[in-house]
Amino acid sequence: MFENKTEEQAKQEILNIVAEYCDKFHNQKEYQEGDRIPYASRVYDHNEMVNLVDSALEFWLTSGRFTDEFERKFSEYLNVKYCALVNSGSSANLTAFMALTSPLLGERAVKRGDEVITVAAGFPTTVTPIIQFGAVPVFVDVTIPQYNIDVTMLEKSLSPRTKAVMIAHTLGNPFDLGAVKAFCDMHNLWLVEDNCDALGSTYTLNGEKRFTGTIGDIGTSSFYPPHHMTMGEGGAVYTNDPLLAKIIKSMRDWGRDCICKSGCDNMCGHRFDKQYGELPLGYDHKYVYSHFGYNLKATDMQAAIGCAQIEKFPSFVERRKSNFKRLRAALQPVENKLILPVPCENSDPSWFGFLITCKDGIDRNKIVRYIESKGVQTRMLFAGNLTKHPCFDEMRKTGRGFRVFGMLENTDRIMRDTFWVGVYPGMNDEMIDYMAKVIIEAVNK
Repeated sequence: MFENKTEEQAKQEILNIVAEYCDKFHNQKEYQEGDRIPYASRVYDHNEMVNLVDSALEFWLTSGRFTDEFERKFSEYLNVKYCALVNSGSSANLTAFMALTSPLLGERAVKRGDEVITVAAGFPTTVTPIIQFGAVPVFVDVTIPQYNIDVTMLEKSLSPRTKAVMIAHTLGNPFDLGAVKAFCDMHNLWLVEDNCDALGSTYTLNGEKRFTGTIGDIGTSSFYPPHHMTMGEGGAVYTNDPLLAKIIKSMRDWGRDCICKSGCDNMCGHRFDKQYGELPLGYDHKYVYSHFGYNLKATDMQAAIGCAQIEKFPSFVERRKSNFKRLRAALQPVENKLILPVPCENSDPSWFGFLITCKDGIDRNKIVRYIESKGVQTRMLFAGNLTKHPCFDEMRKTGRGFRVFGMLENTDRIMRDTFWVGVYPGMNDEMIDYMAKVIIEAVNK
């Protein structure tokens, strides 16, 4: 098959076949009313598949040229200086928090027993790293219909041990970054923006429009299939702070002090002539560990998919906004029975989903069962109230390991009365209109 061909010619022939294969067998079938509508799904074409196979043929497998390309393109898109690709959004949150525990941060380093302000209405991986390290999450309530932290509680929840705020932008809707950033600046606290559900959202701060995830000290993203863009698995950690960037890379790469990329040696020129810790003089710098880190790198195959996805990403954002706007307009006739989502002031959300809270007298479970029976996939707002879950059983028994400020009344209401449906870019107008029709039927049934 490849006789009289160079390696490059043979590879190009394979890639052409892959593109043809994808176009023929991976085209999404045309939507027909009644077809199941997932809350999210992958949106891709042959470019992603070609990149994936290109990377596979190269067989580098671990982080390589596609990783470098993605980190550069992603940084350029967000207008942020430093980006580290990791293997999941959960790993992104782990890396971001663990960076704050580095001894290199001196007195500002988060230590065991220090407190981190967060919310219980969200996904657990925003909170898990805090608990696993031995810091104390302080849960405050959220507001409805924005579903983000109630900023009026920030000062009240502050204690002498507070070191950071780590919260997510809920389903694409930015939290009040103006208030949260001012609070963190006033008290010299770290701010970690879990941006996993909000990639492409913007917030205008002091007259400057900026992407969410870039206003705090560290931002995180997820590239799991339902998210704004995908690599199958994957995530990113980003910052404008050079010291934090150094720590993030170290935490991601086993905790190494060495900055050499995989397959490279002695970029610093001092591999064998320095002393670290209590190691012997000249101990191989490639195996000096400055942090208790992890191997959280993504594969180059994942990055290859991301390189194709990032080119499409601006159109994904616009389609999410359009779908959200259309669905909200269609559901206005039932606003007397449902609380519809409202964007945060000064924001332009890249919506991950469409959150709905049932008003008094409307049974969420009944509504959801009807909608699901009509082929529309629904989701709860993840944990609802994370502190009610079995993972908190032991901590609830002892009363240690976390702190709750206030009664979390809205959080509990979300747990009881809230659900959401998707607005992902693979949805067309017909799908949005059908979802609206079904939701209205469910409410009026």
